[in-house]
Amino acid sequence: MSTATDELFNQGWGDVLSNISPYAWGSMGVALGLTLSIVGAAWGIFITGSSLLGAAVKAPRVRSKNLVSIIFCEATAIYGVIIAIILQSKMNQPGLRNEGDEPINEQALYFAGYAVFGSGIAVGLTNLASGVSVGIAGSSCVLADAQNAALYVTILIVEIFASALGIFGVIVGIILSNNAEFPK
Repeated sequence: MSTATDELFNQGWGDVLSNISPYAWGSMGVALGLTLSIVGAAWGIFITGSSLLGAAVKAPRVRSKNLVSIIFCEATAIYGVIIAIILQSKMNQPGLRNEGDEPINEQALYFAGYAVFGSGIAVGLTNLASGVSVGIAGSSCVLADAQNAALYVTILIVEIFASALGIFGVIVGIILSNNAEFPK
């Protein structure tokens, strides 16, 4: 091996990560926040929907009122769309620079990129967990309602608490990205 390839392979993680554009970090945060939220919603809808279809065979009365569980799962995808719009609005491309202009503050640029990335990851992972937990709670709500109609409201409250995880994730994401401003 030549010395050039030795230098290429001996870079530390700090060198590697600092050579990735802050706009790439921000874009990955937006994409992961949206994607993980949608995956969580789809997973929860699948869990609840399969139980709803199975329980509706023996107890057809559970069909319409347990669609609320599906709506709670869809809310996690909506949270992902909302945070993706908020994060994307923070990512503005710098304008053309002239020779006399002051240089772009690279610390602020990297801070903004990492903040948007962290915000997207936080929202995406909490919405993934929220979607799955709402799906599991919705599945148990459907099955309990098919057995005993009096249990519907009590288990629906558990589902509301599981859905609150997604709202907490959105709040954390907004707080994380609050000071993220890409320099113009």
